[in-house]
Amino acid sequence: MKDILEIDDLHLEIRGMAVLRGVDLNVAAGQVHGLVGETGAGKSMVGRAVLGILPGGARITDGNMAFDGIDLAQLPGASRRRMLGRHMSLIPQDPMTALNPVYRIGRQLSDVLRHSLGLGRGAARRRALELLDEVRISAPERVFNQYPHELSGGMRQRVLIAGAFACGPKLIIADEPTTALDVTVQREVLRLIRRLQRNEGTALLFVTHDLGVVAKICDRVSVIHSGRIVECGPAEALFSAPQHPYTRALFAATPRYDRPGERLMPVPRQLTRRMRDDAAAYDQHRRAMARYA
Repeated sequence: MKDILEIDDLHLEIRGMAVLRGVDLNVAAGQVHGLVGETGAGKSMVGRAVLGILPGGARITDGNMAFDGIDLAQLPGASRRRMLGRHMSLIPQDPMTALNPVYRIGRQLSDVLRHSLGLGRGAARRRALELLDEVRISAPERVFNQYPHELSGGMRQRVLIAGAFACGPKLIIADEPTTALDVTVQREVLRLIRRLQRNEGTALLFVTHDLGVVAKICDRVSVIHSGRIVECGPAEALFSAPQHPYTRALFAATPRYDRPGERLMPVPRQLTRRMRDDAAAYDQHRRAMARYA
């Protein structure tokens, strides 16, 4: 299966502080690839680097990123922006703030379609209504004319999913899209994303800290810690026999509904401290060698 996204030895810093320390990650076409790790591990920064929407003060210092054979680092800014929506898109984390509060839902979806696909006003309206129906929103006509504050969190997330799939992109990055939702809505949203992904054949990089979500939706999983991938493999193999001590520690710290009352084991401090020290030593060595390059 062809890799739609190839990341090789990606290094990223924010105001001189190393955030990504040599990330290697491949996402195959039509595959759901989970990127899982604790808060601060760098998983969201991987997605932002691919999309070219890094925060202020962040810069890529080394490594390569290729999308569908195109070297992203070599693309001019305008060409990179034109890829967003049409070729790659984002399902953001917080549905309560991701939509523009002053525009109606219909306009926000229609603008994406008109800008990315060049549709006329009427065609964009018809397609937007079709998208609202595809994400199982009842009364699409009514929702089309509503403002974001008139919708629940689950409905807003469905609108964001519709927008992400609107232009038929080859790659979607889902940045913890179920974090702000309750458990029942979360399950419905995951089923919706998986159904659309399979129907469209879209590659999906699913960023999350929730191993339960990974088990439900992902074909392949990469585990990230301190800006480095520590383990990668098929989801079934990783869940049945995790190899890295950090991955095993994550599983031990995860609540299990089928084991009520079981004591949770936090990730050992000495393990995370050693991994951070190893990563810092690697960064120091790389900088030292760069002086003589």
